Amino acid sequence: MGGTWLDAIDERSAAALASGALQPVQAEQTEMEDGGMRFIVRWVSSLAVKDAAKVAIPGGPRDPNFNPFLNPDPALTVGPVGDAHVVILNKFPLCERHLVLARRTFEEQLQPLEYSDFAALATIMVEAGGIGLYNGGAAAGASQRHKHVQWMPEAEGNASLRLFAGGLPLGLPEQGVATHPALPMKHVFVRVLSGRDVPVEAAADSLLAGYRNACDELGLVPGEDGLLPPCNLLVGEGWLLMLPRSQECFEGISISAVCFGGTLYTRQPEQIEAIRRVGPLRALAAVGC
Repeated sequence: MGGTWLDAIDERSAAALASGALQPVQAEQTEMEDGGMRFIVRWVSSLAVKDAAKVAIPGGPRDPNFNPFLNPDPALTVGPVGDAHVVILNKFPLCERHLVLARRTFEEQLQPLEYSDFAALATIMVEAGGIGLYNGGAAAGASQRHKHVQWMPEAEGNASLRLFAGGLPLGLPEQGVATHPALPMKHVFVRVLSGRDVPVEAAADSLLAGYRNACDELGLVPGEDGLLPPCNLLVGEGWLLMLPRSQECFEGISISAVCFGGTLYTRQPEQIEAIRRVGPLRALAAVGC
């Protein structure tokens, strides 16, 4: 790939928007404070378009086994990253430059992450920072079975682990573990190398080691169907956060990894009030363990 990843992402995004292959973000948002932290709740009307697209197609509902990542739409494909992954624009993005880093061959989303998954993510993050995300199965908010991680850039209103900085210990060495006093669900933070100007190999090694440490701390074990229980993973700001999950939804609102970075997304405007009623932290805790 010539140029930078951001150049390639922006070039492909502009063409995909012009052709209609990429659905533009349409969102309204409100802010809420909980536990001394600032949360953003966004009503993304384009998510309702995504739901409608699943059924409103010629010939009736789409085959439930359809896999958009196995042979991705060329209009949304940015290019290969590493030997095992391809970078794809999220057709229904939650923000600008929202990426899917999907494995080129099929593997179940519940299967444990591997070095190549973290190397693909590190390749983007070393250049562009931002946050890496993983939804380990349907109960953790994954909408596709084909294994993939996601990336979002650092921008005002986007998810970030910076939200938790005030409650985490300073000076913790790499691979040190911590919990946050404001999070009422089972979780663990691991100090890792991530972000700009870290060699890709060093970042990938650190992320894989942090992931395995987090699995040990939380008692997550590979089962016949993959890693159990399902979990979310977030990476950014020198931290890896993992949380086991008990269910996908809070009052009909799908909760995925991005929500644990301080930005919650709803499909209907009235769902914002459901979160306001209990507060973001209790809404997140309801789907945790």
